[in-house]
Amino acid sequence: MKMIQSLKHFGIILFACFLTTDLSAGNPDRVGSAGASQLLINPWARSSGWGGANIASVRGLESLYGNVAGLAFTEKTELIFSRTSWLADIPINSFGFSQRLNETSVLALGITSISIADIVRTTELLPDGGLGTYSISATNINLAYSKAFSNSIFGGFVFKSIVEGTSDVSAGGIALDAGIQYITGNSDHIKFGIALKNVGPTMVFDGDGISFRGNAPDNEYTMTLEHRTDAFELPSLLNIGLAYDLQLLPDNHRLTTAGTFTSNSFKNDQYRVGLEYSYKDLVMIRGGYVYENEIADGSVDLTGPTAGFTVELPLSGETTFGIDYSMRPSEHFGLLNTIGVRIDL
Repeated sequence: MKMIQSLKHFGIILFACFLTTDLSAGNPDRVGSAGASQLLINPWARSSGWGGANIASVRGLESLYGNVAGLAFTEKTELIFSRTSWLADIPINSFGFSQRLNETSVLALGITSISIADIVRTTELLPDGGLGTYSISATNINLAYSKAFSNSIFGGFVFKSIVEGTSDVSAGGIALDAGIQYITGNSDHIKFGIALKNVGPTMVFDGDGISFRGNAPDNEYTMTLEHRTDAFELPSLLNIGLAYDLQLLPDNHRLTTAGTFTSNSFKNDQYRVGLEYSYKDLVMIRGGYVYENEIADGSVDLTGPTAGFTVELPLSGETTFGIDYSMRPSEHFGLLNTIGVRIDL
């Protein structure tokens, strides 16, 4: 009977996932018109190994990117550091810290930094350089709060501070994420999640780098003039996800399937599916697939299969030390690798 109920619930979830394939809220005509695209990069190893399909089942600090509602499952204290080798070997460093405040609430801080250094300065008169170099950086600071409203409903929000640019031209802004997870089933094996991400005011670049010296209209003196730059919007999106823990395995084993539909405001919609096997929550192997329709004049990068694994090492008491790894495909830059370490106190 238990097996029949599990298969019945699993069938309902699959049917719901198929229904979402008729949804289309993406806007291909606006592709490339948003800024702060680093907000779309998942810096964490566990969830990126799923391809981001685990919106409904993500837990702990990695919920800062996927669905902040999962932060409420932090048991006590969690620390994560991860490093990603992004496109053209651009390094992305991320650090996160979360702390349970009471029986229902968790507070977390996350910092993600991207840096591109030693770019040669050029001008119309000096196209080969000779003016030194400059660097580009982007930093996101996330402050999150999550709460368990009941045994089945969890929710939270993330306040983001965004800074990007160079030493003389930069843009700053703020954004807000919000998410909710609902858990049901005899063994809490059915999960549903919704996350709204990157909602905030427009950003604009400013600084000395967009100014120049010019002559006044009467040509009697020079003055500093500044180019006006257009404001740009943030890459807001909506994730809707389902996850199901198969109850056909012994107690020490877990097999979880997950699917997520991503409605993007400034690009095509995406469909994500993932699968994770866990043994005693000490060894986990996962994989996923990200699908996005091709744009009119070429293929879509950063889609296709993903994979990863986790090894948790028990230390003294309830403390554990974990190593996470994931790889993601890039059509023009090969595999993108993320490795992370975590400590649960």
